[in-house]
Amino acid sequence: MAQEEIVKFDSVYSCGTATAVSLPCMFSRQNRSSYDEFVSDNSENLLDVLKHAGVRVLWRENNSGCKGVCARVKTQNTAQMDVPNYCNEDGCFDEILLYRLDESLNEPSRDTFIVLHQQGNHGPEYYKRYPPEFRKFQPECRSNRPQDCSRQELINAYDNAILYTDFVLSRVVKFLKRNSDRYASAMIYMSDHGESLGESGIYLHGLPYLIAPHEQTHVPLMVWTSFDFRSERGLERKCMRQMSDDEYSQDNLFDTVLGLFAVQTQVYRPGQDIFAACRAIALTGR
Repeated sequence: MAQEEIVKFDSVYSCGTATAVSLPCMFSRQNRSSYDEFVSDNSENLLDVLKHAGVRVLWRENNSGCKGVCARVKTQNTAQMDVPNYCNEDGCFDEILLYRLDESLNEPSRDTFIVLHQQGNHGPEYYKRYPPEFRKFQPECRSNRPQDCSRQELINAYDNAILYTDFVLSRVVKFLKRNSDRYASAMIYMSDHGESLGESGIYLHGLPYLIAPHEQTHVPLMVWTSFDFRSERGLERKCMRQMSDDEYSQDNLFDTVLGLFAVQTQVYRPGQDIFAACRAIALTGR
């Protein structure tokens, strides 16, 4: 991804330390400080708002499920795709999320929001998250018990999975570029939680938020946009990069996506839209 023109955010924090909490929270209208699981389960989320606005929504699943987030939108589960090049007895590698994705875009031209829910670096079996050709860092931990490996072996397996995720994201960007004559596009990458790799003797994730270490709550966020997308939305890359210097959280995802789709709704909060200021600059010419 270093070869792509991306906007990378270094100070972004999660809503929770496990998928079951972070995934519903990051798509919820609620912020982490007031997040209530019952309210979330009985409220419409970002996908619902987009769907009401006429946006075609598709969720592609290659993890442990959408935790109710995709309950009311079209969903494709990779567990139902038996593709030898991408799948084995342990499941499917994340490249499966791009398999025949073009077919989902062959409907008449229409704004579309696609969620690719990756396995990513989900532990403890990091070594199962990437194909053999990505075993660059050696020796790697090949156990589901971190205590059976040295810390460096564990880190090597994790870094191999990072290397593969980097490759998958680059494939997503290349897919969007190949279809640039059909539609303007953008990619937002955000993890649902972080991971502990033995720092202070702590492994994996899922500790209560108040005592969770930085490694479990600090998450990556990067954004790629095509030239046509920026032009249509009145975004200037320099301004977008300036926004990346600030601190954000998963609370910002809901409104940033609504802003990028220019959805007019009373639940939109411009103060939590990362790029709202950039569009304001474009409108005023300042």
